[in-house]
Amino acid sequence: MSLVVLVLVCLHCSEGLERCVLGFSFVVMEEHGVLETFLKTHPKVDPAAKYHFNNDAVSYEPLTNLTLQSLYFGKISIRTPPQNFLVLFDTGFSNLWVPSTYCQSQTCFDHNRFNPSLSSTFRNNGQNCTLSCGSGSLSVVLGYDTVTNIVINNQEFGLSENEPSPFYYSDFDRILGMAYPNLVVGNVPTVMEGKLQQGQLIQPIFSFFSSQPACHYGGELIPGGVDTQLYSGQIIWVPVTWELYWQIAIQEFAVGNQITGVYPQGCQAIVDAGTFLLAVPQQYMGSFFQAAGAQRAQNGDFVVNCNYLQSMPTITFIISGFQFPLPPSAYIFSNNDYCRLGIEAAYQPSLTGQPLWILGDVFLKECFYDMANNKVGFALSA
Repeated sequence: MSLVVLVLVCLHCSEGLERCVLGFSFVVMEEHGVLETFLKTHPKVDPAAKYHFNNDAVSYEPLTNLTLQSLYFGKISIRTPPQNFLVLFDTGFSNLWVPSTYCQSQTCFDHNRFNPSLSSTFRNNGQNCTLSCGSGSLSVVLGYDTVTNIVINNQEFGLSENEPSPFYYSDFDRILGMAYPNLVVGNVPTVMEGKLQQGQLIQPIFSFFSSQPACHYGGELIPGGVDTQLYSGQIIWVPVTWELYWQIAIQEFAVGNQITGVYPQGCQAIVDAGTFLLAVPQQYMGSFFQAAGAQRAQNGDFVVNCNYLQSMPTITFIISGFQFPLPPSAYIFSNNDYCRLGIEAAYQPSLTGQPLWILGDVFLKECFYDMANNKVGFALSA
């Protein structure tokens, strides 16, 4: 399967669905020759540290997730008249924020910046807040304006006053969060919740269709519906187990033909389009290393012998009684005879104490997902 659909919510296809074309971004610190220096001063962090398991959650984005991975983004406009931004659509985050003219650092100057004085529809709500970002943080001014491409009126968003340095290297301007409203800093509707309240969604659903990076066409975000031409067979619906992130239960997983059976109570997983790699509970990493013959390189990558890719095991997740295979072609990345695993260790458990997986874009390239019935759906691409 070369394509994937993520459906976040209800089901029925309609004509005239709103669409946002997605691009595909490689974050280019290594290309700029600054990655090695950055990693010496900013060690890799637990990818699960992005998530806070309480109702007083502070938004958090590990810095190294933004420096080492590739991500999907799309265009929105904030107006009037329109000011354009490329945003990462992140289902593990809930706020919308963009660089602004309040920010005078080089990190902001190298991206599109929102100028509130140029928009006749902008309103400042007079509040500031801080978003935590791993080993750094950023402050934003909160305001309201109309957002187009993803059509919504009077949406609250953050205008950055300062930003951590890794954002300087990102191809996208910033982030549009699509997790649950309980996670929002500012206690306002998310973009999708606001669209629903304003009658801007045909159905209380949003869906992603993602292609392979080599296609240079990232896919589509479809707010308010599902395009039945983008998937085959049935959608397998899985209930959300905790309505803060898109979190689901995993009954079991297998490496090759070997069912692990290491955690009889099962695991939890966060389905996150804003995370690229597959994050594996640290207690299971040994199973993957042994099966794949992986070793850890000096730069922290988990590397394998490129001559043996065909013999690498398939990873299979058992979710709601159905099997979802992840072949080696999805989780191994080859570049000039250098092959690394698209897998990293997660150390933080779920709220229940069960091991926590993060199903990022590596997994989502081979399946899909959902929003109003608090379910995530997975299906095969057409």
